[in-house]
Amino acid sequence: MGQVLAIDYGKARCGIAATDDMQIIASGLNTVLTPVLVDFLKKYFTENKVDEVVLGLPVDLKGKISEIETDILKFIEVFEKEFPTVKVNRFDERFTSKMASFFISQSGKSKKQRQEKGLIDKVSATIILQNFLEQRTR
Repeated sequence: MGQVLAIDYGKARCGIAATDDMQIIASGLNTVLTPVLVDFLKKYFTENKVDEVVLGLPVDLKGKISEIETDILKFIEVFEKEFPTVKVNRFDERFTSKMASFFISQSGKSKKQRQEKGLIDKVSATIILQNFLEQRTR
């Protein structure tokens, strides 16, 4: 069994989280600049067995899809060509950035660390992945 990887896709950077090989626990992995995301994934996939990828589905409170979805769909096209054997899943990412900010604020990090966008992206990816895993086991 391989890992499940989550990507909190953004215009500038993407938060990345991964499971253990048993696909039980989600952990924040990295924050990657969006223009080099595919290169990062190529390297990561050569060093780790990844079965699935979860990409956040950017929906607002009214159920409307965010503008970033156009970029995500373009990325998925590229991803599926580069990694045809890796399954792509989508998962509602509503509130993940707010939840990430809250968890970071409760962690004892300094104000400067709490405001670091990369950390928020990485924690958001972890929340997306953990929620995905929990829903899958129901």
